[in-house]
Amino acid sequence: MRKILVATFVSLDGVMQAPGGPSEDPTGGFSFGGWTAPHFDEAVGGAMGEIFARPFDLLLGRKTYDIFAAHWPFVADPSDPIAGMFNQVTKYVASRSRPTLSWRNSEWLGEDVLASLRTLKAGEGPDLMVQGSSELMQTLWKHGLVDELAVLIFPVILGKGKRLFGGEVAPTGLRLTRAKTYSTGVIVANYEPSGPVQIGDFQLAEPSEAEVERRRALT
Repeated sequence: MRKILVATFVSLDGVMQAPGGPSEDPTGGFSFGGWTAPHFDEAVGGAMGEIFARPFDLLLGRKTYDIFAAHWPFVADPSDPIAGMFNQVTKYVASRSRPTLSWRNSEWLGEDVLASLRTLKAGEGPDLMVQGSSELMQTLWKHGLVDELAVLIFPVILGKGKRLFGGEVAPTGLRLTRAKTYSTGVIVANYEPSGPVQIGDFQLAEPSEAEVERRRALT
C-alpha cells in the first residue's frame, strides 16, 4: 500500500506560495517570491535530501506541475540531485480537465481525482510525494488522504499568500514524529495524523467535601 506524503515550505504564518523565486507564482499580487532562499544552506539542503531519500512518485496540482515542467527538464547540471529525481519519477497530475503534459513520465489522474488516488494508494509502488499544490493539498486533507506531513518552517512572516491550510480545513490532531532546528532559523517538523482533536480544561476543579473539611481544619 502506498502513502501520500506532503513536503512543503511554509512561513511562520503558514504561507507556502512561491518559495523558490520572484517569478514562480505572483498570483494575487504576491511579491515575496523566493522567500526561502536567504535561509537555505547546505544543512537545510541535507534535510531536503532526507525527505527525498525514500522512493517516491510526484503528486502535483496543475499549477505546480506547470511551474515544475517549465524548470526541471531544462536544468543543465547533470549532477543536480533534485532535477535527476524529478525528471525520472512518475508525475501524477490533478486537473479538472485533461491537460497537455509535456514533461516525460507524466500522467493525468482523470476526472475523478479522489477515486484515482484511492486506487493508487491501495496498489503497489513508491509513495506519492506532494510538492506545492496548495489547492490539491486542501482536497487531500479534507478527505483524510494525507499519511505524513514534513513542514520546513522558515523564520519569516509574509502576511498574505496561498496557505498550507485554508479556512475550511478539516480539524485533525497530529503526532510529532521528528523535529530539528537549523542555524539559519529553519525548523523541520514531521507529523502524522493522529485522529480527532483532543481538548481539555485548565479550570480548577471544585474541591471534594473531604478537601473542604481539611482546609477548614487548617484555618
